[in-house]
Amino acid sequence: MLRKHILTDHPGGFVAGRGDKDIAALATVLVTSEAPAYPIDNAFDSHHGPGGSRWVAGEPGTQRLVLAFDAPQAMHTLYLEIEELEVSRTQELQVALSHDGGHTYQELLRQEYTFSPPSTTFEREEWSITAEGVTHLQLVITPDKGGKPCQATLTTLALW
Repeated sequence: MLRKHILTDHPGGFVAGRGDKDIAALATVLVTSEAPAYPIDNAFDSHHGPGGSRWVAGEPGTQRLVLAFDAPQAMHTLYLEIEELEVSRTQELQVALSHDGGHTYQELLRQEYTFSPPSTTFEREEWSITAEGVTHLQLVITPDKGGKPCQATLTTLALW
């Protein structure tokens, strides 16, 4: 069972395969909000790809997702899927790592995705990273850089 906690401070699993880390066994997931019908657990289940289950924030605005690992981890690949079927928007994702128990973070990457349903609705990314001793992985998601009041989404998050 996925260990999770809803975060109260707002910022300004995936089935193991191909060497994927079993997030439920390795980390506690901290998230700012989740819609009751679309919990964060969905980002780590086996229903990925277009039409897969997904996490949807419980409220509009910037959201934070943190994987707090029980023990420091080595990471080689970060894999994400995002699907948006309803709202045209540009979602920004910031990924940062901590090596000191979540006290400080170093930004690893920042990426934007533009969704224009019904034509452009799905994004898949796989980044090669080299990181040892990672205690926390943080994603900060701005659901629309244009300021529309919409919810952040994430279909799949996997690490190996």
